[in-house]
This record gives sequence, structure tokens and C-alpha cells, in this order.
Amino acid sequence: MGSPVSERSDPRRAILFLCSLLAVWQILAALGMWDPLLFPSPWSVAQSIGESTSSGRLPIAIAISLRRLALGYVLSVVVGIALGTLLGRSETLRGTVGLLLLGLQALPSICWLPLALLWFGLSETAIFFVVLMGSVLSIASATESGVRNVPPLYVRAARSMGASGFVLYRTVVLPAALPQILTGAKLGWSFAWRSLMAAELLYVSGGLGQMLSMGRELHDMALVIAVMAVIVALGLTVEKLLFGRAEDALRARWGLATA
Repeated sequence: MGSPVSERSDPRRAILFLCSLLAVWQILAALGMWDPLLFPSPWSVAQSIGESTSSGRLPIAIAISLRRLALGYVLSVVVGIALGTLLGRSETLRGTVGLLLLGLQALPSICWLPLALLWFGLSETAIFFVVLMGSVLSIASATESGVRNVPPLYVRAARSMGASGFVLYRTVVLPAALPQILTGAKLGWSFAWRSLMAAELLYVSGGLGQMLSMGRELHDMALVIAVMAVIVALGLTVEKLLFGRAEDALRARWGLATA
């Protein structure tokens, strides 16, 4: 019986692709294929990043956004896993609270902003609330699915050895559901990031969203694209360094890593 095979992406391939894309973009911009005021060249975007970094605006905006994201997302993970675990083991909760959560998942996260502003005013709490509501539902849903799909044999075997209550969930149920919980956490992070950017765009309060809004108001498309590039870069960094490593460790634990 052969071992599972997983194809790892070659970073050199990704770097070559990005460099080729930037080269084509720069050449087309130099040939005047479009209005540079509406779509600047990569060099103009790089200059905007350099100027924003040297002035301190970009590092401060990144720090503000990441702080908000971290606080809101960590709370989303805690609440989402706890709620999803309860839903996964209770038929009554699935038919009541679970039905409500299923309906709320169809609601775009930015729809929570007017409600948050009415409840909490123009404050950091309002943004944290939007981030929380934007990510907690996907985490809870994935956790519920993972808990419900734990093989009953695992639970019976653990109970026969005396495990019950919190110990049962900590040592058997949650570890067995971990692949789906990690998937939910990954989705929740992307939703939290989008919710944060939307909230910062509509509510001027510092952060990368405010820089995007400022670039739009000043008609500075180089700044707009520069901030967008930074957001993408941060997303890829978290994806590769945090979730990518967590997935690799999980696959190794389950014997799915490539030999």
C-alpha cells in the first residue's frame, strides 16, 4: 500500500511567476497602454510603498490593523470553537441556535457595522464586534461539523477507559475534529481580515483601511494599489507561516505527510 502523496509548491515557481507578472505590467505601463493616473506602474507603486514606509505612515497603519485583527480573531476562535462544540453534541441546540447561525452566515459581515456603531458608538469596540461577527460563524460551523464527524468508536473507546466530560473532549473529540477546526480557523481568519478592512474603510479610525480611503480621496492610485499589495502580502505571510505550518504539522501527525 503506497504512502499518500502531496505535491509541495515550489517557491521558485511562485517567485518566477510574480517577477514575470511585474515585468509585463511595467512594460505595458511604459508603452502607455493605459492612463498612469488610473493604473500606475509597479515602479510608482514601489515608490509609494517606500515613501509611506519612510514617513512611518505604513508601519503604523499595519500595526493598528494587525492589533485589531489579532484581538478580534483570537476572541472569534475561542467563541467559535466553544459554540461549535456545543452545537456538535446537542441536537436541541442544532435545531435552535444552529438554525439561527446558519441563517446569519448568509449576512455579509459589513452589515454588522451600522448595528455596531449604534450599540458601541465610534469606538474600537465597534470594529472588534464586526471582526468577531465576520469570523466566528465560519469557525463555529466548521467545529460543529468536525465534532459531529468524530467516529463514535473513538468516543466509546475513550469512555470505556474512564474518560468523560471535559477530559473526553480535550483528549479525544477535539483532537479528532482538529482538521476541520483548522479549516474553519483558516476561513475565519480570511473573513476577519475582510471584515476589518471593510470596517476601516467606512469608519475612519487609522489602519490600512484608512490609508485606502485616503488614497481614494486624494486620487492617488499608487497609494491605493500599494496598500492593496501590502494587504495581499500580509495575507500570504500569515497563510504560509501560520496556517501552512499548522497544516503540515497536522498532516505529519495523521501520517499524511510526504515521505
